[in-house]
Amino acid sequence: MTEARFQPLRETIKRFVRQIPIVGDIAFRAASRLIPKRTRQFLGSADYWENRYKSGGNSGRGSYDLLADFKAEVLNDFVRKHAIHAVIEFGCGDGNQLLLARYPSYRGYDVSRNAIDRCRLMFANDATKSFHLLNDYRGETADLVISLDVVYHLVEDVVYAQYMERLFDAGRRFVVIYSSNFESQPTHEAPHVRHRRFTDWIDENRPAWHLVQHVPNRYPIDGKTGEGSFADFHFYQLDANH
Repeated sequence: MTEARFQPLRETIKRFVRQIPIVGDIAFRAASRLIPKRTRQFLGSADYWENRYKSGGNSGRGSYDLLADFKAEVLNDFVRKHAIHAVIEFGCGDGNQLLLARYPSYRGYDVSRNAIDRCRLMFANDATKSFHLLNDYRGETADLVISLDVVYHLVEDVVYAQYMERLFDAGRRFVVIYSSNFESQPTHEAPHVRHRRFTDWIDENRPAWHLVQHVPNRYPIDGKTGEGSFADFHFYQLDANH
């Protein structure tokens, strides 16, 4: 069987998914089950997200509803209290979380061209925001660099290390990571998820950065229902003498 044979099926799935107002994890997984396993083999984190957005999926439930409100409240308060002007985000996703943000200046990067196209369309009339492919990053820096629900999706060690290096190299004052912070390998059901104890990496590789604030999730994960999130906020500040 050739890949072309499944193209009509893919187009049907896309049309179905796009009719759903908010396409979350459940809808995306349900639609993807209609594609033969051979054609949806996990080929890496970047490939996963590009195809997820291309198929009509979104950034996941963490960027919607109560969790999105919680994240926006914490981040907007931090930006205000610390007089943050410029913000860079590595992993801007579909832009829904950004709708709640109050940042004077913002640059978003993502590995997915589809995600970037969505964001550019969504914020076409907002001159304070710009969006770029991660491959086009050229060493720009900002007062605050943010990573929201990204670290535990970097399943490859090399990709993870490069991401963390870029994250802290781009920060002039603060870096915030919203993620889980424990070790767990990907599973067959979720090959795109690998939990990491990222605080160990920071201690070992970026000693000039210090944890200044930890904000536990207001909606911690519920083991029975699966609702909530395993991610907390970790705010790091660069040593003033560095």
